[in-house]
Amino acid sequence: MSFSASVITLFPELFPGPLGASVIGRGMADGLWSLETTQLRDFATDRHRTVDDTPSGGGAGMVLKPDILARAIDTVSPEGDARPRILMSPRGKPLTQARVRELAAGPGAVIVCGRFEGIDQRVIEARNLEEISIGDYVLAGGEVAAMVLLEAVVRLIPGVLGAAESHADESFENGLLEYPQYTRPQAFEGREIPAVLTSGDHGKVAKWRRAESEALTRARRPDLLK
Repeated sequence: MSFSASVITLFPELFPGPLGASVIGRGMADGLWSLETTQLRDFATDRHRTVDDTPSGGGAGMVLKPDILARAIDTVSPEGDARPRILMSPRGKPLTQARVRELAAGPGAVIVCGRFEGIDQRVIEARNLEEISIGDYVLAGGEVAAMVLLEAVVRLIPGVLGAAESHADESFENGLLEYPQYTRPQAFEGREIPAVLTSGDHGKVAKWRRAESEALTRARRPDLLK
């Protein structure tokens, strides 16, 4: 069973974008995962294909209408669909590597990309949308955020990266940031590869990498050490 991603968006032309390139794109071509996009405006009922309205209580901007979004979600994800329904939102829970691993082990995801001021709260509750944030900042819409989530997930699907150990020592996989990486040439602008990495002593290399990971994490993300 391959990972199946469905994205509801006002801008389907943005996809697959970077998801169609490199190993992620090859994984799609090889059938390891799939991506379909749905134009939200197709579910509008008026001749102008209106999908938003002014905020109740006043305020700037526009809000996506619950009835239209609900129709789109119900069509893309009918009853019995086991895939989680995700809303990319700056107020959501931060995306973590642990959640990424959970999603990669599942059947796929239905992702809603917001626009304007946001989405009517009633459809979030009625359709059980899991709000996920990719950082403490605001984008113009959820499309780029959806691509970030999907790239993080898809690269963990067996066969996409090739060897499973390709991501075993990466940042966040072991609760630490990844250690520094080096490759030839031995000397670059007066900087040498640390001697331990060319010593051939795998035990010393592992110990050095662990110490470097701990030091970097302590300096840059002490919250991870808690």
